[in-house]
Amino acid sequence: MEESVVTKVFLPIALAVIMLGMGLSLTTDDFKRVMIYPKAAVLGMLNQLILLPIVAFVYAKIFPLSPELAVGLMILAICPGGVTSNLISHISKGDTALSITLTAISGVITVITIPFILSFSLEHFMAEGEKISLPIGRTILQIFVITIIPILMGMSIRFLAESFADKMGKPV
Repeated sequence: MEESVVTKVFLPIALAVIMLGMGLSLTTDDFKRVMIYPKAAVLGMLNQLILLPIVAFVYAKIFPLSPELAVGLMILAICPGGVTSNLISHISKGDTALSITLTAISGVITVITIPFILSFSLEHFMAEGEKISLPIGRTILQIFVITIIPILMGMSIRFLAESFADKMGKPV
């Protein structure tokens, strides 16, 4: 399947810009707080990275899903919540700092977990003739470039120019 300019160029750039924006709202203090009070973050990570994929896998095995739907369900289960969860936490007056921290930590961890679990899901659910191979090393590198580097850039901008980061982080 041939990739379009949208999926090959514009989508990765848009995702990187979103990650940069998230990095603008993070400081090292966000991560220090998790180290001091790790219970909520550990529970959230266990639920998101272990329980949710297991539930999705069991669901895909119990119910008669097509192979494509089963793999799609697994993709939904293994991807981190993203910036939308932070917005929902903020609007609902939840713990926005915890949400940002969970999003950042899961973003880092899923750089490694997504390629492996997705590769397993493709092998497990797809028929022999329909199997798609996933280049794990290349996928890890792409996720790293699109997520981790922009987050670190955003955090660096916040560290060097906090007022600029605050202005950039506010909605238009």
